[in-house]
Amino acid sequence: MEYRNLKKYGLTERFEQEATMYEELFLARVSEQHRDLYKVICEEGELNAGVSGKLAYEAYDAADYPAVGDWVMIDRQRDDSGNAVIHKILRRKSVFERKAAGTSQTIQIVAANIDILFICMSLNADFNLRRLERYLTVAWDSMAVPVIVLTKSDLCNDLSLRLSEIAAVSAGSDVVVCSGMEENGYESILPYLKTGSTIAFIGSSGVGKSTLINRLMGREVLATKEIREDDRGRHTTTHRQLLLLPDGGVVIDTPGMRELQLESGNLSKTFEEIEELASQCKYGDCSHTTEPGCALRKAIETGIISRERFESYQKLQKELGYEGLNSRQLEQEKIKRMFGSKGEMKQTMKYVKNKHKR
Repeated sequence: MEYRNLKKYGLTERFEQEATMYEELFLARVSEQHRDLYKVICEEGELNAGVSGKLAYEAYDAADYPAVGDWVMIDRQRDDSGNAVIHKILRRKSVFERKAAGTSQTIQIVAANIDILFICMSLNADFNLRRLERYLTVAWDSMAVPVIVLTKSDLCNDLSLRLSEIAAVSAGSDVVVCSGMEENGYESILPYLKTGSTIAFIGSSGVGKSTLINRLMGREVLATKEIREDDRGRHTTTHRQLLLLPDGGVVIDTPGMRELQLESGNLSKTFEEIEELASQCKYGDCSHTTEPGCALRKAIETGIISRERFESYQKLQKELGYEGLNSRQLEQEKIKRMFGSKGEMKQTMKYVKNKHKR
């Protein structure tokens, strides 16, 4: 089957190939989610859909349900409610996830199958390097490519200072500057938009995500509100949705986040220089407190690493359960979380290797 419409929505050969395993079903992409009701895009257009009883029964938690951006296999024979039925979620190539807000330990999928993840932070009172480190930790773990988008540059009195501060924590991510107040204030984003690519905007409430998306869409498709007098954002986006951009590519808009609790994260990428220094300590189990020959503590004392950045690293380590682990223990813990054990990892790699030989 030729998927002309779905290729505009980001369909790649990988998902097309996986879909052939389900000959009786039809390929679609989730474009909106409203609790247990979804909108999906298939080759013929948009449909309302719900999940099958089997999919719901086998779901362990919320992460096992479809999310915006997912590629799914549907039955277009309507159920009793008149909706199509989602029977299968295809393997995600990338996923931005977090623990649900509050005390719940539920995992929440923010967006799936993203190519570029725009982390939006405004250049006013929302500017917060520690929050940015948190977003980058999750973003690098998502398998998407993070790009830092600094919005509301018209409200910044010293842009060069802010850019130098960002450079110290950006972990190699691209940084672009935008202003929603200017007609062409979004043009720095355009080079990242390509036909078939999927981008997502994440960030706190009121940082200008909806304004930027409206600019990219060429029309007002998302509600926007002025920032409050206390400089805190207002929620304007109330649910996630996937939109087809007029010049190619698709964009996922997400509600603003008051908090971002970590379910998993890539500290090695976000804090690469800290982990490199830690590996140079005299003792492999150095706690970076009182031990002699601590390369990391020396770097803090000489100003190579700021104490605030190191404390941020420690805080995220603790949140992820990595606190107190040396480099070898850390690697073993990551393997355990992914595979259960090193033996299971080897079995999985062997299975994949044999599968490719067929």
